[in-house]
Amino acid sequence: MRLPERQLAVLEAASATDERTMDEIAAETGLKPETVTGAAFDLRDEGLLTVTETTTEVAELTEEGREYVAEGLPETRLYRAAVDAGAADEAVSMGEVIGRADLAGPEVDIALANLPRKGFGTIDSGELAVDPDADPDADPEAAALETLADGGRVDDASVLDRLASRGLVDLAEHTTRAVMLTDAAVDALMEGVEAAETVGQVTPDLLASGTWADVEFAEYNVEADAPAVEGGRKHVLRRTADRVKDVLVGMGFQEMEGPHADSDFWINDCLFMPQDHPARTHWDRFALDVEPMAEIPEALIDRVETAHRDGWGEDGDGYHSPWSEEFAREVALRGHTTSLSMRYLSGYAGAELEPPQRYFSVEKVYRNDTLDPTHLLEFFQIEGWVMAEDLSVRDLMGTFEEFYRQFGITDIRFKPHYNPYTEPSFELFGDHPETGEEIEIGNSGIFREEVTGPLGVDCDVMAWGLALERLAMLTTGAEDIRDLHGTLADIDFLRNAEVSY
Repeated sequence: MRLPERQLAVLEAASATDERTMDEIAAETGLKPETVTGAAFDLRDEGLLTVTETTTEVAELTEEGREYVAEGLPETRLYRAAVDAGAADEAVSMGEVIGRADLAGPEVDIALANLPRKGFGTIDSGELAVDPDADPDADPEAAALETLADGGRVDDASVLDRLASRGLVDLAEHTTRAVMLTDAAVDALMEGVEAAETVGQVTPDLLASGTWADVEFAEYNVEADAPAVEGGRKHVLRRTADRVKDVLVGMGFQEMEGPHADSDFWINDCLFMPQDHPARTHWDRFALDVEPMAEIPEALIDRVETAHRDGWGEDGDGYHSPWSEEFAREVALRGHTTSLSMRYLSGYAGAELEPPQRYFSVEKVYRNDTLDPTHLLEFFQIEGWVMAEDLSVRDLMGTFEEFYRQFGITDIRFKPHYNPYTEPSFELFGDHPETGEEIEIGNSGIFREEVTGPLGVDCDVMAWGLALERLAMLTTGAEDIRDLHGTLADIDFLRNAEVSY
């Protein structure tokens, strides 16, 4: 019998009594694992080898998981700090314990959520008490992290699932293939097997020299494993944005564009947002250390200041709170794309303002939010407004129902809400297709006279800001906004997700 060299090497390395893995044979023969796999399947088809497959779940620590191995889980650090602060005897201030534990950013929320879950203690009215009999050293989650860090194996599926949900481990399936000689292979080896030179294609040299008659041509095995090659494709969020634009253009809207960094005047003051509003502090706002914006119409600044101080129209009363033109001219990253709406409605951006008019944008905005499954520091907002005479809430709801119907979403719910700049105002909610969880997907309303009056608009304007990422969650089934973009993005999900509509 004559076999290609790689097949002969695999056959001679296999055993008739013990299964040997592809990796073991590759190490012994010096062949690549994928070459061994291909040869093994060829030999299996010839009845010379049996191939078995075993699939196991493999857990690997994430970067965050490795950090907690070194520093301790946030809830464990919070527990130990609370014990040191005397919380085992009587409740102490939560702020004091957090400071002692040296927790910062998302670690605070993680610790506060997991401490009572594990029975380490309780939190009530801003005070924290711990169970003196609790034993953080016996925590199975911490023990599992230590085991994985040492290269060990964790068999408790519930613990692994919990660590995976916290983003501390990545779970993946690993398939191990092993081979064993058949009786026919043993007989062939005893009789003697010769190596035959194998080539993959006919070349001019083979034909000219006549050596083609002495070589063996490799068969093309369509079932052989091969390395996966992933081609590039448009990001699922960009595909969702493109679909949104197509839908809105089809509904008669024109697209707006404008600066990501803008003055507080366009971002908030034109929206009748008081300058002492919490959303305008450093807790929510990304201020930029640049020169104040000078190119703002003075007459418009005066009208907006009047609206803030004294109100607008017969029933307007204003805020009677401090208002500073200097603050209004300061530059920050926009927290919503309504800054574009203000530029366009004022005529400053050159928009056509003879009603009826419809405008939209799908642009990035920036907020100092806490990262969680539905919030990011930067995300995309679907901004839109309609200017017309005698608009009503029915027009607003009908527009949303038609928009979301284009994506196969027909169960949108509206809940009354308060905004400083719209009256009436509504939040929009939809159900996640996988979890069934109710998700807020947007905010809307009809602009107040204090907004439209200073801009020179004397008819109704209904407007909204919708979350593109949350729309993508509803259409793709993504359960965490961070699966779509950011450092925790799920590459496999992005490769396979489709925008359904």
